Formats: sequence, C-alpha cells, structure tokens
Amino acid sequence: MHPFHAHCRDSLAGIRAQGRYREFTPLYKQAEGFPVYRRPDGSEVLVWSSNDYLAMGGHPVVVEAACAAARAMGAGAGGTRNIGGTSPAHDALEAELADLHGKERALLFTSGFVSNQAGLSTILNSLPGFIAFSDQKNHASMIAGIKGSRAAVQIFRHNDTDHLESLLAAADPAAPKLIAFESVYSMDADISPIGAICDLAERYGAMTYLDEVHAVGLYGPQGGGVSERDGVARRVDLIEGTLAKGFGCHGGYIAGDATVMDYIRSTAPGFIFTTSLPPMVAAAALAAVRHVRQDMARRARLFERAEALKSRFDAAGLPRIPSVSHIVPLHVGEAARCKEISRRLLAEFGMYATPINYPTVPRGEERLRFTPTPLHTDAMMDRLVDALVALLRSGEIRAAA
Repeated sequence: MHPFHAHCRDSLAGIRAQGRYREFTPLYKQAEGFPVYRRPDGSEVLVWSSNDYLAMGGHPVVVEAACAAARAMGAGAGGTRNIGGTSPAHDALEAELADLHGKERALLFTSGFVSNQAGLSTILNSLPGFIAFSDQKNHASMIAGIKGSRAAVQIFRHNDTDHLESLLAAADPAAPKLIAFESVYSMDADISPIGAICDLAERYGAMTYLDEVHAVGLYGPQGGGVSERDGVARRVDLIEGTLAKGFGCHGGYIAGDATVMDYIRSTAPGFIFTTSLPPMVAAAALAAVRHVRQDMARRARLFERAEALKSRFDAAGLPRIPSVSHIVPLHVGEAARCKEISRRLLAEFGMYATPINYPTVPRGEERLRFTPTPLHTDAMMDRLVDALVALLRSGEIRAAA
C-alpha cells in the first residue's frame, strides 16, 4: 500500500473515532415547497440549515429567468470569460452588483470561496512586503487566499479593534497593509464593527477587504449588507459577496475600485483559467438581486422569524448561543453528541439541522446551526422546539455551562 493510502485510511479512522466523520444527506429541494424537502423515499423533511436565507432559490422570478436563459443560451458558458464565456447576463450582473455596493466595478467568480481565495492571494502577491491583518475567525476561503500569498500575516483577536490597532501600530509604516474581515460571522452569529475597523485602516494606511457573504441581500435598505446598513460601504475598499445565500443562486464576486477590479481580472489565475458561470445562473442571479433590492418586506420577515425562533429557544430553556444576527446557533459541546442529535432529529422528527463540529468550530464548541427563513412558520418552530426539548430530556443535549 502506498504511504498516502495508509495515511488516508488512518486519518479517516481517527475522524470516525472522534465522531467528526461527515455523511451527506440526500435531499430533494422543492422550489414550491421550501423549506420542506423530500428524501429519496418520498418522505418529507423540514430543513433548518439552508443558506438560502431569503428563500429566493425557488422564487418564480428567479426560476423563470434561469429557464429563459437556458432555452436561449444553453446550459453551460462553454468557455472562460476571455474565451466565449461572457454573455450579456454576466456583464449586467456585474454592473448590478457594483451598483448595489456603491462601487465602480464588480467581478464575478465561480463561487464565494474562489472569489476570496483568488482575490486575496492576487492582491497580497502584488507588492513586496504586504502585511495581511486577518480576523481570528475568518472563513477558510479567506485563510486560503492569505496563505496562498507571500504576505506576512498578523491575526487579530476576533472583532477586537484594540488588538488590531496594536498590531497595526507595531507594523512597518511603509509596508502595504490589508485588513481582511467579515461582517456576519456565520458560526458565532455575531457582527463586526466595520466602521471602527475602517477608522483604523484610514489611520494606519491599510486597505480593507470585507466578506459580506452572510449579509448580502439581507441587511441594509437594498440588501447591500451590513456595510450598507451601517452607512460605511463607501469606506470599505473591497466588498466580497456571494450569490448562493441571500440571493439563492450560485457564484461569488468582489466589488471595488475599477482599476483594482481590472487588475484582479487581468492577473488572478482563479478568474482567468476557469469556465465562467453558466449564463442561466448569471441570469437567475441578476433577477434575484434586482428583486431582493426592492423587497424590503422579505428582509423584515427574515429578521422577525429569526427573533421568533430565538424567543422560543429561550422560553424552552434551550442552550442558545447569543446572536445579534439572523443565525441561531444551539450549543451542544461534543462532536459525537452533536452528530447524534442531528441524526435523531432527522430520523425521529423529520427535521434536518447540520451538526457543526471541529475544525469548523473549536473542540468543545460544537453546535447545531439554525437559519429560519421568511417561509418558516410558527407551527414549524413549535415542532422544532418540541423535538429539541424531547432530545434534551433524553439526555442528548447538555445544558450550556
């Protein structure tokens, strides 16, 4: 046996022993029945962990836009953006996203992960001596982009602007600097102090790179994210987002200064050498963005539903992790137990909530993560709380310390 095969076998055995082995649950998403999915045997499952936060994935406007584009242009782009893979839908979507964030230009990528990985590594490799200041809890895609560069890295404690300032103050004043952080952190359900970070960036001559993946479509008067909500989007140099969550489609993007976007477009391998988003996906996303920008009621309903679930968890004495966002995490605290809770919730109650285990969160902080959408009803929430209370009483969930 090759040493690598032996390594794979032994590593997987260790993951299984720790209760961290991941098994996929095959589910049919129903455009007209969301958030109720179906299993292959036809039974229904109420899903609580979808990132289709606004339930836009099945919206008739979005579905019809995809179908019309597929009928006109086919299923795939057929090439990279430079080799026949740019359609009018791609250009229109980039213009719409730039306008959403009040930036000069936006650039599409095949996913949010790729946009962070390609964007950050390209920027940080552009000049010698670049220093990246990265929040301790940044997403794996941001870490991949930063580590994939030659930049020096300084990690500041999560949302700790005092620590960030101490690192900035100690750095070489002449070195090019970039602060990379998120708006909504999806595992802890908290929100960064964007304005205060921009203050520090201006004081110490640093660029700002903000990941708004879990906020675009949801926050702000038009869904421009927390930076729009807080009135600071113009102060952020680069805003990265996704089309796969609040907009219910697929793909990622970065928005910013036209020259910077052109530089990334012209030099980032992760953009240049990959087939572009299918035109039907770009068309669907364009329809979703345009609809969401004017659908304030849908955003209001999302936040009302999130607060309703938080209140129910609290009233039932469930170990909810404090949240200032639309995400509602429930503390479990041990990987095998977290996985078992999820399994029983599905097997016994017909509800699906993904277990969040190490390395996504630190050991001891394992949790279930709930994301109520505008279409989750009071009756659905009552069913969920009754199921979790039943599991708690059976000893499967510990009370939080």
